[in-house]
Amino acid sequence: MHFILLSALCSVSVAVLLKLAPRWRLDMPQLVMWNYLAAGTLCWFLLSPPLHSLTQPSTPWWALAGLALVMPSLFLVLAASVRVAGIVRTDVAQRLSLLLSLVAAFTLFGEQASTLKLLGLALGLAAIAGIVVRPDRGGPSPAGGGNALCLLLVIWAGFALVDVMLKLVAQSGTASIASLQVVFVAAFLLMLGWQLVRHWRGQVELDGRNLAGGLALGVLNFGNILFYVWAHQALPDSPAVVFAAMNIGVVVLGTVVGVFAFGEKTGRWNRLAIVLAVVAIALIALAP
Repeated sequence: MHFILLSALCSVSVAVLLKLAPRWRLDMPQLVMWNYLAAGTLCWFLLSPPLHSLTQPSTPWWALAGLALVMPSLFLVLAASVRVAGIVRTDVAQRLSLLLSLVAAFTLFGEQASTLKLLGLALGLAAIAGIVVRPDRGGPSPAGGGNALCLLLVIWAGFALVDVMLKLVAQSGTASIASLQVVFVAAFLLMLGWQLVRHWRGQVELDGRNLAGGLALGVLNFGNILFYVWAHQALPDSPAVVFAAMNIGVVVLGTVVGVFAFGEKTGRWNRLAIVLAVVAIALIALAP
């Protein structure tokens, strides 16, 4: 179970770094760019992706190209959401993206809808409604009104889209690790091209501070993936337990860090939504 804890810690640490980046005057696009360089390098050396699986005619290059565009874009939205809506609400919205993934599993992948999964879906939708509510006025609040609402909904839908695209890649027979390697490299090259254009226009300077911050972000981002993979390998007969513990752990840790480390304010509906999210994740993961 220590792999699950480490994975959750890495996930929440990513949110913390994104929260602190504006205070440290770090450039977010550069951080995201170097993040993918670090993630791609670590993926190559630690997971040894079977790239031969990419030579199959069924390899969905369109989906891999889409992921290379969507994932860095979503990373930038995630950073904005952490800054505007806070770590607590952003982490809950991200984890509840599994609701849309579940709907896609029912409608696109032919998965059977059990009573527990439908109950979890209903509770999860109620949690989404509660988490987007702006915290009560009075005292410091990270909420940003309509901006926060839009960002949280994009996070919710965006991570579900990534999950569905990854499932489509997996269905094609392409190894998941190989597909991630390609996406990491492609995302880095796309972001590099954008940063070179920004630098050429005099908008930013490519400096060592952003390089260091981006590499740290990449280590944490990849650590989340790596420890999650190792958790599944350590508990091969309990994938639902790993899934539930990981997601619930992120929600709980994110709430603790957001409230106690950054003083984020949560309203009564937000707190109810957190409880509903934990129950929904557990029901969906543990359903037969």
